[in-house]
Amino acid sequence: MNKHFLGDTTVLLGRSLRHIARSPDTIITTAVMPIAFMLLFVYVFGGAIQTGSDSYVNYLLPGILLITIASGISYTAFRLFQDMQGGIFERFQSMPIARSSVLWAHVLTSLVANLISLVVVVLVAVLMGFRSGAGVLGWLSVAGILLLLTLALTWVAVIPGLTAKTVDGASAFSYPVVFLPFVSSAFVPTQSMPGPVRAFAEHQPVTSIVNAIRDLFTQQPVGTDIWIALAWCVGILVLAYLFATITYRRKIS
Repeated sequence: MNKHFLGDTTVLLGRSLRHIARSPDTIITTAVMPIAFMLLFVYVFGGAIQTGSDSYVNYLLPGILLITIASGISYTAFRLFQDMQGGIFERFQSMPIARSSVLWAHVLTSLVANLISLVVVVLVAVLMGFRSGAGVLGWLSVAGILLLLTLALTWVAVIPGLTAKTVDGASAFSYPVVFLPFVSSAFVPTQSMPGPVRAFAEHQPVTSIVNAIRDLFTQQPVGTDIWIALAWCVGILVLAYLFATITYRRKIS
């Protein structure tokens, strides 16, 4: 690793964060869609959905947090695409900086921006009646899972950000990620789903992650869900990081 990596990454991170500070509508837009889903499902569909939970917003929130992350990472691909098209990458290559710091700056920017969006969504959920008996350790565990998932999906976002031909193509990859919570235990128990749909829902990553977060919020034993969730997050992170770095090296070679 280049000895200047940390310093270069810090400088480039500051650059990206300044762009967000000058355009806060990106964070607002990221939070608006999940909040709209939460309002719709709680106040329109909530009375007709049987989850066995006293409060539907308590049941719903873990899935909404995942949708928040999926919505936010699309901006990572968008910002990377803009830098690629604007020629800033070629300019950075002519400077004596660590090449990997360019990608890490975008990834860390995604972590910061998504963290802000997640906090906003949780605050709105509290106003809607969300309550949790989880202690500090429980909340830290939830935060750790969400940050690990954000890191993994952000590296996934780097790939279309580097390879897309159009700005719409750079952001479109996030649509399937946003859709996955709808075919999981995020909105309704999987037991209510027909056979093939239930089989898919119970064996895709969102269900394990949502169940683990829900159990942490309600102080229930997490069982194997948390280990399956962590395995999915780490697996996605490793594969996405490898593919993203290989793609980046090809782009700048």
